[in-house]
Amino acid sequence: MEGAGDQAPVVAWMEHHQVVLYLSALVTGAVLGLAAPAASSLLETAISPVLAALLYATFLGVPFHRLRAAFADARFMAALLAVNFLVVPAVVLLLSRLVADESGLLVGTLLVLLAPCVDYVMVFTRLAGGAWSRILAASPALMLIQALVLPLWLALAAGSPGAQGGGGISWRPFAQAFVLMIALPMGLSILTRRAAPRVRFADRLASATTALMVPLMMATLLLVVSSQVPRVASRPDVVARVVPLFVTFALVMPVVGDVAGRMARQGRRERLALAFSGTTRNSLVVLPLAPALPDSMGMAPMVVVTQTLVELVVMAVGVRLLPRLIR
Repeated sequence: MEGAGDQAPVVAWMEHHQVVLYLSALVTGAVLGLAAPAASSLLETAISPVLAALLYATFLGVPFHRLRAAFADARFMAALLAVNFLVVPAVVLLLSRLVADESGLLVGTLLVLLAPCVDYVMVFTRLAGGAWSRILAASPALMLIQALVLPLWLALAAGSPGAQGGGGISWRPFAQAFVLMIALPMGLSILTRRAAPRVRFADRLASATTALMVPLMMATLLLVVSSQVPRVASRPDVVARVVPLFVTFALVMPVVGDVAGRMARQGRRERLALAFSGTTRNSLVVLPLAPALPDSMGMAPMVVVTQTLVELVVMAVGVRLLPRLIR
């Protein structure tokens, strides 16, 4: 018990400063990747196990048992689902036309922008004074719905005129990546939570894994950026094409969230939550799916990583700016 007591202040400190810690991990990863580009392949092999552990920790924090209760707040839930699964696809469809001539850029953009965040969106919402607990309660619905509709959206994109030259998506490796990196951690997290009240080991595992959430996120960001930044740096043309697209998305969606909240007669804290949910994407959850794409879409992982870099910088600004704009 003494160890747990000593650990609690450290965990609380990390949670309070996690945005700064995440940005530090990004900078460290970029410096490491540029200084030692030859180590990128070795660093890349470490991404999958660390990312799987992060996703397990993330899903442990998703209150799947609150799924029914979340829908009791009908107006907020309707606004949240409309923003993420009606408005976002329309906005992304328009923006993605800018990269529709290149299949890797197109599918990478769709993959990352169509998936709403279920983890650190709560962090940014809480720092901005938004109703983060509403997002927490709704996170199971966001996770389950995107798991169902994302393959359908990608299937449509793979058959679109803009996604040429790739022979479509090979669904077998894509399905394997989904099962191993998303379905399996999600299922294990649900089993752990169910067993925790009765099995001491499961309870300790859940507590320890939850406490490691911030370090696991930092490790994942560092590994992803350090392994991918040499590729990103070698293709400034890719960065130049997708960064304006991601910045535009980040500027449009807070306005959409605020307007949707006003239409649903929500208060200021709820409208802040809608703004952050519409803007923040599930990049680290969909990242393992990107390598399952065919070689002709090899730029997709680079696009996902670039979006992560843009988003974290934008969110660090947003937690200061959006509370002043949404009143």
